[in-house]
Amino acid sequence: MTYTSETTPSAPGVPATQVTQVLPAAPGAPAVTAPPSLEDRAAGCLIGAAVGDALGGAVEGRTPEEIVKRHGGPVEGIVGPFHDDWRTARPIAPYHKGNGHVTDDTLMTHALVRVYESVRDHLDAYDIADHLVPDLIGTPRWIPELETEALPLQRIFLAEKWIVARLHYGHADPREAGVGNIVNCGAAMYMAPVGVVNAGNPDRAYAEALDISGTHQSSYGREAAGVFAAAVAAAFAPGATASSVVVQALRLAKDGTRAAIEAVCEAAASVTDRASAAGALRAAVAPFDTVGPDYRNPSLGARRPSRLHAVEELPIALGMLLIGGGDFRTAVLGSVNYGRDCDSIATMSGALAGALHGASAVPAEWAAEVARASRLDLQAPGAALATVAREVFTRDRARARTHEQAFTAISAIPAMTEAGGR
Repeated sequence: MTYTSETTPSAPGVPATQVTQVLPAAPGAPAVTAPPSLEDRAAGCLIGAAVGDALGGAVEGRTPEEIVKRHGGPVEGIVGPFHDDWRTARPIAPYHKGNGHVTDDTLMTHALVRVYESVRDHLDAYDIADHLVPDLIGTPRWIPELETEALPLQRIFLAEKWIVARLHYGHADPREAGVGNIVNCGAAMYMAPVGVVNAGNPDRAYAEALDISGTHQSSYGREAAGVFAAAVAAAFAPGATASSVVVQALRLAKDGTRAAIEAVCEAAASVTDRASAAGALRAAVAPFDTVGPDYRNPSLGARRPSRLHAVEELPIALGMLLIGGGDFRTAVLGSVNYGRDCDSIATMSGALAGALHGASAVPAEWAAEVARASRLDLQAPGAALATVAREVFTRDRARARTHEQAFTAISAIPAMTEAGGR
């Protein structure tokens, strides 16, 4: 199967992958289930991201073989830490990963939601400097992996601390602050809210994510942030499927990111069972991944800017989404058992599957346990973000009308002839 960004004719301005036909049910036929609402999809997206993060965190950095050996088979739900002595075991200590604890992926996602709640409009790089950075360094919050209240800054990874160092202490131009940071999926992992606010408009989500992730990332790390946000936005479209999400991602992706997604999704098309997914998808993404085969010991060329390479996490998440046909459980468990940076992979695949099908797609027992163990309200961020999305759309429509009126007036002015203009 070949994935391309070409679409068949459809309504003007609407990609063919987003066009659906609603037919009345035949007499005596079962009622057609109504598609999930914006609010339901937003909840599904953010709950799905958090659950995927929590499941993947328990085995982050491990190989599929190590995961099977530790758990007596593939992970099938919430599991405990990889090491029972997690407080001292390296390289995890002092983080309590597992047992339903979310990681920095979710902490950053929820922080970005709070920025949208404050700004209540599209974001730019300056909003990250003005709102996200103060949130990270000024407001203590419960950190599940530390089992204590602390500043989020004390949990996030070095690549995320870069935002604070560059913007708060270095006073860098927010639009360029990400230059010089290691290139990884650190920005992409929390871009789901951008897709929610731009639901159904992957182009706008892509552009907005590229702008705000410039504070954090450059090169293919920034590109992954834009493409992931676009994929989330595409998952909200009426009639969206796993395949249509991939088509929209490929339409927008550039350079090595596009090539990596295409290679992984081609490999995913030949996978017949989840057990073989990790090997097939890893082989497909390996030529584009700079980290190398040993995740804990990256190569000397790892995480440097390049037009030829891509972060590993986004293509794998899209591949797992395809293998599962958009099913949450299949996509997320496939992501978890892939190993390596599987908390971020499962965060992305969980967000996409949740956005496709709504909150009911996420196993209720997983969501409830993650909320309890992490001391988080998983429902509130989605509800808040859906409200913001409606407000932003109203503003966008008013702005579009203003532009239309201005351009109509401009275009009505007769063009000067060559003679008349002399």
